Amino acid sequence: MSDRPATATGPGRVLIAVYAIFALSATARAGVQIATRFDEAPVPYLLSAVAGVVYILATIGLAGRGPGARRLAWGAVGFELFGVLVVGTLSVFDAAATGIDMGPEDTVWSAFGRGYGFIPLVLPLVGLWWLRRTRPR
Repeated sequence: MSDRPATATGPGRVLIAVYAIFALSATARAGVQIATRFDEAPVPYLLSAVAGVVYILATIGLAGRGPGARRLAWGAVGFELFGVLVVGTLSVFDAAATGIDMGPEDTVWSAFGRGYGFIPLVLPLVGLWWLRRTRPR
C-alpha cells in the first residue's frame, strides 16, 4: 500500500474542482459557439471544444482511483500542457508567419490562456506536479 495520498485528497480536491469548472465552461462555450456561429471561426471553436474534452478527461482521471485513472490523468494533463503551449505560441505569432489562421476568436489556450488569467498555462503544470507528488511508490 502506498504512503502517498490519492490524487483526489487534500489539495487535489481543489485541483479537481478547478478542472471541473474549466471542463464545464470550455465545453459549454464551445458548444454554443459551434451551434450558433461555427462558420465565423471554426478553428478556434473546435480547439475550444478539444480543450473542453481534455479538461473533462483530466477531471475524471484526477478524481478516479487506480492505475487506469492515473494514466488517463497523465495523458490528459500532458496533452493539455502540449496544447496550451502549441496554441499559445501559434496565437501569439502572426497568422501569415505561422501559416495557420486562428480566426477572429480566442480559444481557452490562445495567448497561453491570457483571457483566463493564464490559468490554462499554470493548471497543467500544477496537475503534473500533483500527479508526481501523489504517485504510488
